[in-house]
Order: sequence, then C-alpha cells, then structure tokens
Amino acid sequence: MDIPKVTHRFVDVDGVRVFYREAGDPGAPTLLLLHGFPSSSAQYRRLIDALGGRCHLVAPDYPGSGQTEAPAGFRYTFERLADVIEGFVERLGLHPFTLYTFDFGGPVGMRLATRHPEWIAGLVVQNANAYDEGLSDLARGLTGHRPGVPGALEAVAEILVLPVTRGQYEGGTRDPELVAPDGWTLDQHYLDLPGRKDAQIDLLLDYHTNVELYPDWQRWLREHRPPTLVLWGTGDAFFLPAGARAYLRDLPDAALHLFPTGHFALEECLPEIAPLIAGFMDRTRP
Repeated sequence: MDIPKVTHRFVDVDGVRVFYREAGDPGAPTLLLLHGFPSSSAQYRRLIDALGGRCHLVAPDYPGSGQTEAPAGFRYTFERLADVIEGFVERLGLHPFTLYTFDFGGPVGMRLATRHPEWIAGLVVQNANAYDEGLSDLARGLTGHRPGVPGALEAVAEILVLPVTRGQYEGGTRDPELVAPDGWTLDQHYLDLPGRKDAQIDLLLDYHTNVELYPDWQRWLREHRPPTLVLWGTGDAFFLPAGARAYLRDLPDAALHLFPTGHFALEECLPEIAPLIAGFMDRTRP
C-alpha cells in the first residue's frame, strides 16, 4: 500500500505563522487544498493519504483557523485571507497548481485565481458556491448580515457552538455513522480557543463581499475556462445543488458529480471522490 509521508510545517508570511500539511513528490503536479468553515487543513487528512502517492498535496490553515498563528490586530476579512494564502503560495513556489476549493476555500481561491490566472492549472470545486442560485435560504440569511447592524454579531455567533458544528458534518448524510466525530470535535476545539470566535464572527460578517464578487468570478471562469471537476454533496444545508449545476453555464466542459451526502462530502464519500480527483489530476497533468 502506497501511503505517503505527510510533513507538518510552519512558514512565516508577512508576520502570520502559517501551518500547512504537505505530502507527495514536489516535482509532481500540485493540488492546493483550501479548507472550509469552521474547519482546518485537518479535514483533508484522509484525502492526502489517498492521493499523496499520485500528486503533490499542500493544505494550509487560514489565519483564525487550525494551527496558524496570526498577530494581534490582524484584520479578518476574505481579502486578507487571500493575501496570506497568496504570500504562502509565493513563499513556497507552488504555482502553477490545481486549486481545490471548498466552502470558505471558494472565496479565498477565487480571489487567488482572479489575481493570478497564470497560477491555475485546474479547479476542483467541492461545495464552494459562486452563484446566487446556489444559496439556500439559510445561507442568504447568514450572508445578509453586516458589521455594525444591530443583532448581526449575535446572529452569526449562534452558529459557533458544538451542535451546529456537528450538524454541518452530519446534516444531509445518508449514514451519520460513516462520519467520524473527530472532525467536528477538533473544529470546535479550535473555535473555543481564545480569540477564535471573534475571528470567525468577523469573517462571517464579511461574507457578503463574496456574494458581491460572484459576477466577477463567473466572468473569470468564462474567460479562462480552466479544466474543472465539480463535486457536490446534495444534502448541503448552505449551498444547493443548483449552485453546482450553475458552473456548467460558464464551464460547459466541466465534469459534474453529485453525491447524496452533506456539506463535508469527503467525510462520507471519500471512496467515490478520491478516484475522480486522481483521474482528473492525471488527465490535466502537463
């Protein structure tokens, strides 16, 4: 069995101590794994084990997430997260790479793509929304909150508790027993660290800026037409399957696969998803 060695390192990016996991041959095509909310690069541990013998995988933690350490006064917006990941990519010399976007990784990754189209060799999109029709009523409610609006802070803070974190993993799945409890308990551990909930509240109140950029991202997809694999858990309470199908408007050659599972589709469907990603990386190999 070809199980890769996984290294766990820190690198300084403009004063942020970015933690990342890395596996596979650095000379092989790179897959940059951008994690979601409220998770960290830990969500990709099983995928890295599955694919590390086929390609070069790199998974960083954002400021405010996982093991990454941001300085006091860091401003938690999606623009700043993209700044840090942009610097991380440059610091490690990762480009070009195939970009794996999931949840928060969508807005971070699409900012990278629009800044540096030459970096993007391909896209793997997993429950990373970029279309208005992909927003559920729950998502519309959350993305409608703004900083300084009475009640907005309290509303987004309500989702930073263990029952909601667990629900994001188990909701929409066929068999919750296939979803290991380690994911949501680790996520909640990080959320409960000093200052982390404040960071996530700032990001949730900034999420409306992502929705405002949807037309720009769609234009970028139409103009650049990167090879794309779209993977989607259809039971996602936040991002609807219509958002997955919408990618085909701008990327008619994209491959689309829907799975009867929830938001964290890899938790239940890794055996089906990993071979699709491996095949995609082989087909798009330079």
